This record gives sequence, C-alpha cells and structure tokens, in this order.
Amino acid sequence: MLRGGGQALSAAGLFASEVAYVTAILGLNSHHPDASAALVLDGQLIAAVAEERLGRRLKHDPSFPSQAIQAVLAAGGISAKELTHIAIPHDANANLRAKARYVLSHPISSVGAIVENRRRRRGEQGIAADVAVAAGLAPDGVHAAVVPVEHHLAHIASAYYCSPFDGLTAGFSFDASGDFVSAMAARCEGTRIEVLNRINLPESLGFFYTAACQFIGFDGFGEEYKVMGLAPYGEDRYADFMNQAVHLGKSDWFKLGRGLFAMHSGGESGVLDENHHVAQAHIFTERWKEALGEPRTRGSELTQREMDIARSCQVRFESAALHCLSQLHELVPTGRLVSAGGCALNGVANARVLRDTPFKETYLQAASADDGLSVGAAMWAYHNIARGTKRFHMKHAYWGPEHNAATIEAAARSSGMEVFEVPRALLPAVGAKLIRAGLVLGWYQGRSEWGPRALGNRSILADPTQPQMKDLINDKIKRREMFRPFAPTVLRHAVSTYFEQDVFSPFMMHVVKIKPEWRERLPAITHVDGTGRLQSIERETNPLYFDLIEAFGRLSGIPIVLNTSFNENEPIVDTPHQALQCFLRTGLDALCLGQYVMAKPEHQGVLAETLRHTSASDARPRVAEVT
Repeated sequence: MLRGGGQALSAAGLFASEVAYVTAILGLNSHHPDASAALVLDGQLIAAVAEERLGRRLKHDPSFPSQAIQAVLAAGGISAKELTHIAIPHDANANLRAKARYVLSHPISSVGAIVENRRRRRGEQGIAADVAVAAGLAPDGVHAAVVPVEHHLAHIASAYYCSPFDGLTAGFSFDASGDFVSAMAARCEGTRIEVLNRINLPESLGFFYTAACQFIGFDGFGEEYKVMGLAPYGEDRYADFMNQAVHLGKSDWFKLGRGLFAMHSGGESGVLDENHHVAQAHIFTERWKEALGEPRTRGSELTQREMDIARSCQVRFESAALHCLSQLHELVPTGRLVSAGGCALNGVANARVLRDTPFKETYLQAASADDGLSVGAAMWAYHNIARGTKRFHMKHAYWGPEHNAATIEAAARSSGMEVFEVPRALLPAVGAKLIRAGLVLGWYQGRSEWGPRALGNRSILADPTQPQMKDLINDKIKRREMFRPFAPTVLRHAVSTYFEQDVFSPFMMHVVKIKPEWRERLPAITHVDGTGRLQSIERETNPLYFDLIEAFGRLSGIPIVLNTSFNENEPIVDTPHQALQCFLRTGLDALCLGQYVMAKPEHQGVLAETLRHTSASDARPRVAEVT
C-alpha cells in the first residue's frame, strides 16, 4: 500500500498525508508538443498541468515535462518512488501493418518518419529514469511499470473516463496524427473502450485544416483556432477546391485529395526554431498555389481571399466531421458521445454536433488536444492495466498549481502601488463593480486551469456591453489580430435567455449563436456572425467566479462577463509574479491577485470609490469550495 507523503493542494480533494493508495499513476505526454503531466491516485485525478505553463514558458513546449512532473507529485503529496505506473500516450508497436504498407509504397518520403519513430522509441525506453531525475532521485529510483497507450486510444480515454457516462457511449478522436492514425471510432461502456475503426495516414482532417491555416499565413504551430475565428468574415467561394481536398464517400470516413498534401517527410517532433517556437514544415503543395494563388506571407495584410479560404475550409471541415459522426452513430446507436483530439477544439463544429446529429449528450474534457493525453493515458492504465473500477467525472478544470497566500501577498506588495486586502466574501462584489465601471480586470485566484482556456481563475475580465472593449483588449492588452473574438461566461441557468442553443459548456468548447435581440447589447463578445464561444458555469465548480458574474448581473442586468486568458502572447500566467508583470506591462486597468486588489494610477480613484461603497451587504453566503 502507498501513503501520500504530504498535504495535497486544497482543491485537489484534500488528500491527507496518511491516506493509503493502491495505485499511483503518472500520465505523461513527452517528446512531443504540448508536453504535460497528470497524477491519478486510485482512479481519481489529483493534478494535471502542461509544461508550457512552467519551466521555460514556451507555447506548446515539447520538452520533457520535468516541471509538470514535480508540480503534480507535489499536489498529490507523494514521491516518485511511490508511483505504481507511468502511462505514456504513444505505442511504437501500434499499427505496424499500416506503417509497413505506407513505407513500401513511399520508400523515399518515409525515411524521415522512420527516423522520428525510432527516436521516440529510444526516448521512451528510459522514461522511468527521466521521471526519477525530474523528481530529484537517482536514475534507478523509480520502479513503476511503464504502460504505452496508443495515441488516439488515450484521447478517447481522456474524454470517456472523465465523463459522467457509464452506459453505451460513442467515442471519437481526431487530429493530425498519432501512432500513424488520424482518427479513431470506439464503443465505450462500463470501464471498457472497444476500438471499432482507425483512419490511417495519409488521410487526416487535422492535416487538411493545418494546410489551409498555413496557406492563409498562420504558419505557427497550433494556430488553427485563428482560421475558425476568421472564417465568419468570408464567403464559401472555394468549395470546389475544398471538396477536392477532402472526399466524403458513402463507404469511407474521408479521404484526402492526392497530390495536395505533403505531411510525411518526417522530421523530429518538437524541434524549436530560432525564435523558440515549435517548427513545422508546410503541408500544402504547389497544387494549392495553382488553384488559389500565392500563399499569404505572415504579417502581410489579410485580404478577402484569405477570409474566403478560411470560410471554405471551415465549411468542409464541419461537413467531414458530421459525416464521420453519422458513420459512428450507425456503429454505436446511442445519443451519447465523447470526443477528443485537436480537432475536437473546433467549437463551431461542436455546436453543430448537438444541432445536426443524433448525439444530444456530449462530453469533451478541458484539455482535448495533446496536453490532455497525459490524463487519458493515466486513466486508461488505471482501468485496463490496474483493473480499477472507480469512475471519475471531471466537472471543473482547476487541476493546476496553486500558490500560497504568502507568495501572493509578496507579489502584490512588490508592485509599488497602493494595495488593498479585501475579504474573500467581498471580492466578487468588488470585481463586478470595477468591471461595470469600465475597467479591464486581471483575475487571479486558486488553482490554474487545465487545458488551453482561461475559465475563471487565470482570466482577464471586462464588461461585454461596452462596444469599444473588444478592440481595446485586442490592441492594448492581448496585442493580437483585431478579428479575434472574446468569450462570454454566463451563469448556466441564464444560457437559454441569451443564446439560441441551451448548451452546458463548462470548458468553453462550443461556439453558439447569440439571440438576435441581445447582439447589439453584447457587442464585445458577439462575433461578426452573431456567435460567442460560450462558457457556462455552475456555482458548485467555482463559487467565487460565479458570484462575481452574478454580482455583475445585478449591476448591469446581464449575468455575463467577457472572459479571455490572462496572458500577452505567452502561455497563460502561472505564478502571482507573472500575473503582476502582465498587469504592469499591458493595458490592464486593475488586478485582483487573490485577496489583494490594486489599480493603475489613473484608476485608483475608481478603486477607492468601489471599496468605500462595498460592504457586507454586497456579499452572498459562502458555500463549500470546489473539491
């Protein structure tokens, strides 16, 4: 039996130091972009964090997740010596026949891919020693069993084993590639995931979307979300070309047009360029240029052509995704669906799934892209290797690090500004009043979010009713493209009042139409096509954030705030010091750093007035914090 070696972080479930564990599983995504670590104790997720938030703070950091390992072990209060399993979401022995067939038919272009596969295999052979060293032990200090889990199986496991579903459920994973597969269909029931079909390379909806993304000039790794944001500005003028790029047949899931894509030349996964960004070669071929003209150069003006290409790409992607789910429903006739993989981050398609397919109950966990593989691999190992039967439901995303009150206070006091300590019960009222006064507020509380979204603990908040707010935040704070939209966070019970679909989306995974009568009243979060990337929140998962939105609703009449990630062209802030520095160097107006509140000099009068007029009558009764 294992015993936790210390006190876990407060929101992790309050595991005391004398609690005994049968299984302690470390899940790792390593030697690959979006490196991450997750800790699962007796089937319950304790902590999960991407390496990019820590260490070098590089977006999509592909390095071995040493800092993330240390963070999740500390959260669980255990030593690496106590680990029973290390689960990795890569199986070099998976899909060998498909790989061999491709190599035989493409002997020259496959050389790089073969080299890369061998490199990853060598790296993972010493994974236990790497974990030991990361944890401060001798290389032979960890004796956990290493469990390889096929890439897309880990994706589906990350969604199904974290979902509320136990009965018959359809599972679907799709992204660019992993273990020579781009998509997987599965039947899930009880603790079992049965793989029904694999879509092997070269077919890949992820590569299709990335090719269009690169052609438009968003050639950095992981910028596909920009295409989704740009698409509503365009018209579907390139449908014929996109239909050639992705064929949808009655008997096939999908096929890519031959000669249009070049994604098999290999290259080491996770190599950084001279700017410390994850490097990737262009996937589109010369035939894109013949059909569409020269690709846009990064930094040059966005024209209507790029907007139209984005629109046509998004339309074809949605058609392909719904086609695949129609095929899946024939195999698994149920109304429940779990989904994961990088393509599952396409919130426009996710909303259409609920509207236009038989799947009416869906679940996507907070980190659907490759960072989420660490959770999936660990959960799969628990249920299928350790034969555990306890189920876990990921209701919230707050699985990252938390910094203690002394660290937060020290950061606040170092600002050189006048700092006010506000009772926790009054923080929501103070924050709401600052937002309603027109200030852009940095909001830093509790444990950080797991996944790519800021969901109310590492957020920048603003008034969605103010027309200038979108352009102001894009220009002065986020310093990003002006077409990029911002997300609304709304109280769950109010979703149907403001949105055309009554969607529960706690992890901001759905882009939903705002009702026409509210669009002009919510200009800062209404995209050009009348949509918003919705986060709907329940009080039990984040009482402080819920109370802030509720308090803002009492002031404005609308219980919705503009929510965007607390960062400036960097990973979302982790430490209180990083939050403070982001506040000081950008156009943020005020900051709630834990219980410490401050404002820029030009807004200190507003803050003082807010504090003078906030009293016990503004606080609602507290309930138990999230566990």
